[in-house]
Amino acid sequence: MSIRQPNKLFDPQRFFLEPSSPKQRQYEALRAYFVEQRPSAEVARAFGYSPGSFQVMCHHFRHSTDPAFFITSRPGPRLQPKKSAARELIVELRKANHSVYEISQTLKERSLSLSPTAVREVLKAEGFAALPRRLDEERPSRVGPVAEPVADVRQFSLAPREFHTRFGGLFLFLPMLARLDLDALARAARLPSSKMIPAAHALRACLALKLWSIERKSHVMSLVADPGLALFTGLNAMPKKSYLCESTSRVSHAQTTALLAAFQQQTAAEQLLPGQSFNLDFHSVPYHGEHPVVQRHYVAMRSRRQSSILTFLAQDAEGQAFCYSNADLRKGEEADEILRFVAFWEKHHGARPRHLVFDSQLTTYANLVRLHDMGITFMTLRRRSPALLKEIALLPRSAWRTLELDVPTRKYRTPRVFDQSTRIEGQTLRQLFIHDLGHDEPTILLTNDRRTAAAALITRYARRMLIENALSDAVRFFHMNALSSAVGLKVDFDMAMLVIASGLYRLLARQMRGYADAQARRVYRDLVDMPASVHIRHDGINVQFHRRAHLPIIVASGLLDTPVSIPWWSNLPLTMSA
Repeated sequence: MSIRQPNKLFDPQRFFLEPSSPKQRQYEALRAYFVEQRPSAEVARAFGYSPGSFQVMCHHFRHSTDPAFFITSRPGPRLQPKKSAARELIVELRKANHSVYEISQTLKERSLSLSPTAVREVLKAEGFAALPRRLDEERPSRVGPVAEPVADVRQFSLAPREFHTRFGGLFLFLPMLARLDLDALARAARLPSSKMIPAAHALRACLALKLWSIERKSHVMSLVADPGLALFTGLNAMPKKSYLCESTSRVSHAQTTALLAAFQQQTAAEQLLPGQSFNLDFHSVPYHGEHPVVQRHYVAMRSRRQSSILTFLAQDAEGQAFCYSNADLRKGEEADEILRFVAFWEKHHGARPRHLVFDSQLTTYANLVRLHDMGITFMTLRRRSPALLKEIALLPRSAWRTLELDVPTRKYRTPRVFDQSTRIEGQTLRQLFIHDLGHDEPTILLTNDRRTAAAALITRYARRMLIENALSDAVRFFHMNALSSAVGLKVDFDMAMLVIASGLYRLLARQMRGYADAQARRVYRDLVDMPASVHIRHDGINVQFHRRAHLPIIVASGLLDTPVSIPWWSNLPLTMSA
């Protein structure tokens, strides 16, 4: 309430007793409490505060070094030096029919840097209207990006020539891709195809981006001029980001599942996935934006819930390669995803998975019983409920037995274990209470495996960290957290590309001495990320790698000894040399 002209109807006391601004209300309330010594509850009620919030306000006032209630505002600067200095030149250039972007560039050349927005504000203040939009040919010529040719397999040429490429290491994967028959993979998954870019060529292009650790599809625009990348895919030019986004958006989850199944069938002879035991886990791919399709999930790396796409991943424990993914999940469907993975593996491999290891929140107790009834051995953690923690605390020391784990590199090798049976959902399961594993709270292991020794069970569950390491590698190297779109189907296809790319890296690492257990980013850094010179001749194509410190490892692998016929190069042989 403000005091204006004197008015006999105005009560001056209301200005102090009923303050209108928050700062004045705080001042009057604090004055009534500290100066007039009125009770805090009475002051809080009189000025509209709750008793607790008023006490907090008093606490802050006591500890404030400079409480501010009456601030005299200072008027801001009335002049804009940059705009004022360039105003005459801006008007002169506009009278010569220059656009705001041309004016901004001219000012920059004359050390009077102003953004196009600032130039537009000056012209608006001077009364100039916007110029009509001009055609491209009417605009002055400027240095800009070069328009690369459109990807078209009909324009692909193997005419003799030589060039350098930064994607030299990518050709190390060609012998494996030549054995895979990507055309059969594309047909099995019914991937989108066209006369200009057949499905197999599009699949090869998407796979090349994953193998080379391209973070987003949009980043391919800085690489489309490289002839080596186009030669790898079998096209005259690399497809642009618009095609990659539009093409993958038409791929459904059923198609990505068929693609993974066909890939596993073709790599069966390579023993990429022994299939004895699997590590399972969820991963939330964060999405920074707003979209009605994307739900909020817990993101472990940020320790909070945010918009993200929930992804289920399965990893072969022995082969250390991903074998299944699904990013087409909604809330309420997470618990049954383990059963869908079992159905997928049984359908395409003829038998159910033998052994599954996963975290406590991956599925429900009812599904654990279903897995037991299917004859599938599982191992998981149980949540530490207050009742279980109390039961563990009441156990006598004589009930525990100390084990020694056969893991020389492990810091905590002598845990204390209590082994017992427990009833869950009407089924008797095995439960292990474990102390001294390096955690403050005891670990509760739940399994239906009654034959394996407790030490072996603990060691096997500790190896589940392999999928945690693989997820970390996928986040950093395959850029799992770099969403290409808000649409879950696109992310689902990206996850399928991640599964195939991780398998190819595992196959390549096996051929390199000392790299059998290396993560993909190390294989890429040491062996794949290297330039090369490409020589195309009538009788074949030679890729000559530039000197690198780790090049002798590639030479010793024998990968460069035998020429390989590449089907999408009209069966021309590929030879690689150092």
